[in-house]
Amino acid sequence: MRILVSGLVNIETTLQIDSFPLEYDPVRYPFWGVNSAVSGVGVNVSLALHSLGNEAHFCTLLGTDFYGEMAHDWIQRQGISTEFFIRRLPQTAQSVIIYDKTGKRQIHVDLKNIQEQRFPAELFEVALERSDAAVLCNINFNRHLLPLARQKGIPVCTDVHTLSDPEDEYNRDFMAAADVLFLSDEKLWTSPEAAARELMDRYGNRLIVIGQGERGAFLLEQKRKPIQLPAIKTRPVVSTIGAGDALFSAFINFYLDGFPAIEALRRAMVFASWKIGTAGAAQGFLNAYELEKLYSQMEPSVT
Repeated sequence: MRILVSGLVNIETTLQIDSFPLEYDPVRYPFWGVNSAVSGVGVNVSLALHSLGNEAHFCTLLGTDFYGEMAHDWIQRQGISTEFFIRRLPQTAQSVIIYDKTGKRQIHVDLKNIQEQRFPAELFEVALERSDAAVLCNINFNRHLLPLARQKGIPVCTDVHTLSDPEDEYNRDFMAAADVLFLSDEKLWTSPEAAARELMDRYGNRLIVIGQGERGAFLLEQKRKPIQLPAIKTRPVVSTIGAGDALFSAFINFYLDGFPAIEALRRAMVFASWKIGTAGAAQGFLNAYELEKLYSQMEPSVT
């Protein structure tokens, strides 16, 4: 598939700690516990889709600083085209992620001034013409692009991550434009099933998936019965950072390829479970062959 992805790139620093809450100490020495990498939702989704064999047309905004240059070069070395990269921000976004040995994480994101920017519509339309589907991450520089993607008549997919209000002002435009809508259950105002039904009634999405971490995932598809899938464990958890992006990406890969939604979600859960055996959000992605091999080895209840 040829998939347009428009989303954030940031420089991610991860810090492993023993447990939460983190007690004050003037100096700590977590040997091999601090790592920095290129990440961000746009990067995570593009890399996951690319790993599974798709052609990702990645649209993003970067800084003119050292980190922007580093991110540009690193992403290019991963085999993803940087044709639709715009380097004009004074600084590239950054994040610090603290995680413990059970996989719990706390994310601190500094977006600099990226929320005040707009990705050029004319460049976006070039990428759109080459794509079979559009993944538009819920960042402000995509907001004015949502109608353009809808007019194209191709599937529009988005992940709004945490949501505590079905009329959330920031995410409303993204939810209304999405054929495929993903979110987490971390801050839901009601049960996953009730929340999914309310969102679908309000925004008319084709299907909704709510990630529930160690409790699995919930799927609601128009004109079909809701489905609750149990969690899948493929290897020990190192950090849950990026789990939602991995689940979202793999589901899109299989769903757009013609798999029934439930089969796409089962494979996506295996993909995400394997991914969280690594610390970085942009690491641990299986390729298509590796995923199918692992999927075939899972318990019968998975397949």
